[in-house]
Amino acid sequence: MKYPFSDRVKSLKPSAIREILKNSSAPGLIPLSAGNPAPDAFPYEAIRKASAQLLQDTPIEALQYGVTEGYAPLREHLKGYMSQKHGVGGEGDDILITSGAQQVMDLLTKTLLNEGDTVLCESPSFIGSLNTFRSYRARLVGIPMEEDGIDTAKLEEALKSEKNVKYLYTIPNFQNPSGITMSLEKRKKVYELCRAYEVMILEDNPYGDLRFAGEDLPSIKSLDTEGVVMYAGSFSKVVSPGMRVGYAIGPQAVIQKMVVCKQGEDVHSNMWAQIVCHRFMTGFDYEAHLETLRAIYRRKSTVLVDAMEEYFKPLITWSRFEGGLFAWCTLPDGINMLDFVKRAMERKACVVPGTAFLTDETEPCRSFRINFSTPTDEQLREGVRILGEVAKEMSHVQ
Repeated sequence: MKYPFSDRVKSLKPSAIREILKNSSAPGLIPLSAGNPAPDAFPYEAIRKASAQLLQDTPIEALQYGVTEGYAPLREHLKGYMSQKHGVGGEGDDILITSGAQQVMDLLTKTLLNEGDTVLCESPSFIGSLNTFRSYRARLVGIPMEEDGIDTAKLEEALKSEKNVKYLYTIPNFQNPSGITMSLEKRKKVYELCRAYEVMILEDNPYGDLRFAGEDLPSIKSLDTEGVVMYAGSFSKVVSPGMRVGYAIGPQAVIQKMVVCKQGEDVHSNMWAQIVCHRFMTGFDYEAHLETLRAIYRRKSTVLVDAMEEYFKPLITWSRFEGGLFAWCTLPDGINMLDFVKRAMERKACVVPGTAFLTDETEPCRSFRINFSTPTDEQLREGVRILGEVAKEMSHVQ
């Protein structure tokens, strides 16, 4: 049978980069390519207790249909928590509970974008979001990253010259994949520019609570007085990615349209997971849990940096990071990055090639991403040693 695929789906092609990672979970492979929370970061005992109590006392609450906007107690608690702790959410804002933060990207794109409209993105940026935008046949325009965040001069140029720009997608804290944090000066500039050009900002902040060094910075949404910013938050990196609970905080008019779109996707997010997230935040010491996570990732990042200091210098450099789960590493001129990634995988060390995170995968790139949360300490050291060894061989350094 000949299947009549839609034009939108027909335009999506498998990535050659994905082929490199196809066997990344093979036995014996060192998983430096993953993006999963550390195994000891899960509050499984608290989740077990909250789930048992829920299913014993009010099981129908978890098993019955819910409203699309989300579990009301969780929505109300998040409104207060995000406002008081992070300054996120104002008078004209509303909140929508989603099936992971990835659904925020999907719903906002579905709500705002017509085929061929432009989305501005940091370059590099999170591949999951880029693929969501591509699935709606958006025109992606990458804005280069600097050591303190997006290049605001290039952003202004794009806002002036690009047609039908619907929003800017940014990950200001410990950006995936670069690990870079946008400076406060640039956050203010980004907001001012997008407000002036009447372009929305989609602020994705899955890693903000995972700062293990340096000082906290206010979110772009906390600067928002005119309904410019849609904020995407998530429990995936701080409670559990498997539970698939995220949330959007943004202008009421936009949230209302996203609700209608969500009704046609999954009706509402998982009720059990929403209730457990609420009970975990309110019935356990949530702030102490966050401190535990920071301690875990502070220690694991130290293992990674110590290994990179030993095995990468002087050939491989990396961007400074103060939180999150990733390190962005760059090879010297003369080493082909894709060939390097393939050779490393042959020796059981798997990293993600930097081209996977570009709006145009054919652009030149000498960088790759390492994840330090998933591997064991021993795997981190051995994986970095292998990468350093491969780089030396390819550069003919003995």
